[in-house]
Amino acid sequence: MNVPLQALEQLHDAFETVAPADRIAVIVPCYRVASTIAGVLQSIGPEVWRIYCVDDASPDETLALLRALAERDPRIKIIARRRNGGVGAAVMGGFRAAVRDGAAILVKIDGDGQMNPAFVGQFAAPILSGEADYVKGNRFFALEPVRQMPVARLVGNAGLSFLSKLSTGYWDVFDPTNGYIALHADVAALLPMNRIHPRYFFESDMLFRLSTIGARIVELPIETIYRDEKSNLSELRCLATFPLLHLRNFAKRIFYNYFLRNFSMASLNLVLGFLLLLFGGLYGVLSWIESASTGDPATAGTVMLSALPFMTGIQLILNFLSYDIAMTPKAAIHPRIGGKRMLVSAGSM
Repeated sequence: MNVPLQALEQLHDAFETVAPADRIAVIVPCYRVASTIAGVLQSIGPEVWRIYCVDDASPDETLALLRALAERDPRIKIIARRRNGGVGAAVMGGFRAAVRDGAAILVKIDGDGQMNPAFVGQFAAPILSGEADYVKGNRFFALEPVRQMPVARLVGNAGLSFLSKLSTGYWDVFDPTNGYIALHADVAALLPMNRIHPRYFFESDMLFRLSTIGARIVELPIETIYRDEKSNLSELRCLATFPLLHLRNFAKRIFYNYFLRNFSMASLNLVLGFLLLLFGGLYGVLSWIESASTGDPATAGTVMLSALPFMTGIQLILNFLSYDIAMTPKAAIHPRIGGKRMLVSAGSM
């Protein structure tokens, strides 16, 4: 949908009068998107209050083109970064500016044309209705586009999705790297934006940060438009770095949610399960080595002394995971924290 120039000119006097609770701001990180950014911005509908275009020190003509487009559309605000900091850093810069200016809903889309701006209103709707704090796209609802994806991408996404479930605690969320997202400004204000990963891991890192404050997430089916553009994201780099980052976030989430903030039977299940699993495994391995070196078969008592703690440990850890799944946030928090941003902070995480 291309908005007519006349309609955009009429917004010049009207967009500042939008009610604060309905102010939808679109954040567009821009890097090497000179060939596509005009079409993206011209397709953003009049329901959007402001558009924050963050030029991440793009070496092409992106910034000059943004300035020309801003002269035609008064909603466009340009943030020009002197140095390239990564897509995550660019998005956080746009979030900070939108929150500071009084936006209510923050919607992030990319500037490469792969995300249809016509869906901005649909992504904002669950937040405006109080159903969700954070809305994200999911490319895997429809089967036909999934069948067209390479097997390697499907397997890789499934693996990353499982790691994301572990590290964030959002067990009902899939497609963690999907970048079409919407967030309530009051919830965004609670996030330690300076600590969120500055590059492509930022979507997964945001999910982890949201889990520490109990934000409610809703997924919407979305179709991504793939053209001839070359992604700046290296799949090999993802395989090398993302698992370690997920492991770090998993350890931090468990410590914060089950030991620092709270201590429950789930915490005991996790500790005892881990110790029993470790004891049973180590004892079994050492007994097997001794039996192999002496040629004497292990006794039934030795086998049970290894197997019983090991199986009990697995059961306790499964109990913990069951509790963790049940604790996935079911209600939005922004209706309860509006105007109280200073009382809750995840900045130490």
